[in-house]
Amino acid sequence: MAASAKSDNQTDGDTLDKAGLENFPVAPFFLPAAWRADLMAVYGFARLIDDAGDGDLAHPAEVARLLGVKVPVAPPAPPGPPTEAEAEFRLALLDGLERDLDRAFGNGTEPPRHPLMRALVPLVDKHALTPEPFRRLIEANRVDQTTARYATYRDLIGYCTLSADPVGRLVLSIAGVSTPERVAYSDAVCSALQVVEHLQDVAEDLGRGRIYLPAEDLERFGVTEADLAAPTASPRVRELVAFEVDRARTLLDHGAPLVGTVRGRLRLLLAGFTAGGYAALAAIEAAGYDVLAHQAKPDKRRLAVKAARLFAKGR
Repeated sequence: MAASAKSDNQTDGDTLDKAGLENFPVAPFFLPAAWRADLMAVYGFARLIDDAGDGDLAHPAEVARLLGVKVPVAPPAPPGPPTEAEAEFRLALLDGLERDLDRAFGNGTEPPRHPLMRALVPLVDKHALTPEPFRRLIEANRVDQTTARYATYRDLIGYCTLSADPVGRLVLSIAGVSTPERVAYSDAVCSALQVVEHLQDVAEDLGRGRIYLPAEDLERFGVTEADLAAPTASPRVRELVAFEVDRARTLLDHGAPLVGTVRGRLRLLLAGFTAGGYAALAAIEAAGYDVLAHQAKPDKRRLAVKAARLFAKGR
């Protein structure tokens, strides 16, 4: 049993530790303990899938063996765009994780193998969850193995419906307040938060071989991939980023009324999520839209002030 516990700690501890690096509080102290545990279970799943898709798992070989996935003989790929073999390994990991998701939803006689999947089991019946939003998060990471550029803003938002919107829908389900109106607002907030994250991570994403800035916008502002690889942003890159910041803010504005549709601690949580996006955009602006020289992170005081305003006004 001791060896099993050690294995669980290795495969989930590093993943959950990343919660503090997000733009917004994942499971803040003011929520009921049961809610915090359930939100952390959802976060653990989402972070696990992202890490598998990005090649960021702390112990990929161990996770692969746990899931029954063949471990490559070759050494781990160096930093940068994944090799064909690495992409195949990531896809195999995602397939293995989806099979484990099936186990979490009772599809078969075997319990989930990964500890972060086992953490989902109590949530399924308690909140009448379906596999669909979880599968969409897995599919988003499959897309990342085959798609590294997006032609249009609409294409990028289509990706966000896989990579971000399911998380908001799960939060609403856990809180027991999911309605078509709230889902529409939530989708706008979550897509905006994903666009914001892409703006913060332009340099990091390029290092992985990905560009989430729409090609039509790069062409509009005369920005090349070489410009994005520079140590600092040129005036054209800054103009492009400013344009995308305005777009993300407009999307946040469309979704922010979600806050006013609920009350109590859930309202404060949703205000915190939304304020995190606004605060990150403010940080990008404060950096002069230079997202290449450094990663703009939201100021905690600014985030708290914005969250308080959203909580009070409801949007």
